[in-house]
Parts: sequence; C-alpha cells; structure tokens
Amino acid sequence: MQTVHDAPGLRAVVRGWRSQGLTVGLVPTMGNLHAGHFSLIKLARSRVDRVVASVFVNPTQFGPNEDFDRYPRTLPKDQSGLAEHDCDLLFAPSVEVMYPYGAEHSVCVSVPQLTGVLEGAHRPGHFDGVSTVVCKLFNLVQPDVAVFGSKDYQQLKVIERMTRDLGLPVSIVAGQTRREDDGLAMSSRNQYLSSEERERATQIHATLKQMRQLLAEGHAWQAVEKAALGRLERAGFVPDYAAIRRAGDLAEPQTGEREGLIGLIAARLGSTRLIDNLPLD
Repeated sequence: MQTVHDAPGLRAVVRGWRSQGLTVGLVPTMGNLHAGHFSLIKLARSRVDRVVASVFVNPTQFGPNEDFDRYPRTLPKDQSGLAEHDCDLLFAPSVEVMYPYGAEHSVCVSVPQLTGVLEGAHRPGHFDGVSTVVCKLFNLVQPDVAVFGSKDYQQLKVIERMTRDLGLPVSIVAGQTRREDDGLAMSSRNQYLSSEERERATQIHATLKQMRQLLAEGHAWQAVEKAALGRLERAGFVPDYAAIRRAGDLAEPQTGEREGLIGLIAARLGSTRLIDNLPLD
C-alpha cells in the first residue's frame, strides 16, 4: 500500500490506474481506524478495482468546544491496518493541503433542509464542514464509488443529497453499522469511556430497540420519543435527542405512519458524546 500526503502525488497514482481502465473507490475517514472502518474498505473492494482511504481530522466539522485537539491521531497504526485489509492507497493530507487559503477562508458547501435538525441543531456548522471536506475529497480523488458508514446516518443523507444536487459522478454506498458483541456501535470515541461508562453505553442500542418495540405495539411516535429520553436519563445519560424520523428525508412522521422510519439517538455519557440509530420497521 502506498501513502501520499499531497494532491499531485494522489492524482498521479489515480491517473495511472485510470490509464489502465481501472475503477476507483474512496473511503473517507478521520483515522483511529477500527473494525467498522475496515468493513467499509472490504465493501469498497467488492465494488471497484482500486481502493483509496483518506485519513484527515477535519477542523471545520468540529465546534469550538468539541474534541478536535484530543481526537486520537494514530497514523502509523492506521497505515498498518489499511495495508492488512487490502487498501491500495492512503491519502493523509495536512490541513494546508485541504484548505490552501486556511480553513476559516475556505469555500463552503452547505446542504439545506437536512442540516438544521438533529445533529445540525446541536452542532451548528458541523455539516457544512462535512459536506465541504467530502466535496474536496471527491474532487481530489474523483472516485467512481464512495463508501460511508450508516452509524452517522444524517451525515450519510447529507452526502447523498450533496452528491445528487451537485451532479457529482460518484455512487454513494452505505455500509452497515458494526457493533460490539453487546450491541454498542463501534466508534473511535468509545475509547474515551471509563470501564463503568462503557458498560452503561450499551443502553443506547437497548433504547433504540425499545423504541422499535413500542412503535410496533402502536404507541404514538411522540410518546415513544419521550419514553426513550426518560430511559436514557435514568441510565445516567444527558441526551441531545432521541428521535423518530422518516428514513428518507429525516422529516417528522405523520400521525399513524409506521413504515420507513428510523430511530436516532445522540447522548452524552460523562465527557463523551455518542450517537447511534436503528431502522424501526
């Protein structure tokens, strides 16, 4: 596996592949890779001839009081893991490569409608940073396919909308959420949890399953949300939201609507903010 840090080096490798008629896939990450990331590499490999992974901790998607400075940066370990999982090229740019005029002066790609609710309401500007950096990566790599995990479900919907609206020739593929044996969604932020917090963290997935059960029993979605918030608070979480939304556009469901819905949770446990989701059909 090769590693490149600049745009000319990246483009030279991809240009060589293109000259051979090979297809290219991209898996964007912020590093500190785990089995969930590697499952996305495997999924990309099943779709294309060559796989590029990016590792870039993007400053524009972190708020002023979030964990940008302490976000784990483990590039040597990431390189070894990607090589072991059949990745062809790692693109690990600096902030200066991704934002040549400075992050604060960057062109901004903003996706309306989907970004003002849920995560967007609690993390203002977050999705502008996500859509901007992903658009930059698409322009740099020019992949045929890009693979994203479903754990960051709203992010996935934002990227799908951006790609279609801008007419970008990239097929977006969603990878399933990978979980620990006890149901906790795999995340780089799980390592922030104390051992006691790690045990309690399983209540997020358990609450999502309860939301699905209550909805199936005929309870109104508003009542199910209220019950989920109460359960999380009793378990020691500080929830930002426990929401039921339409899976396609994240709009609130109509009264009596039961199909095509998804449950989404974001909650703090100690100093760690965790997110997860579950289809509710």
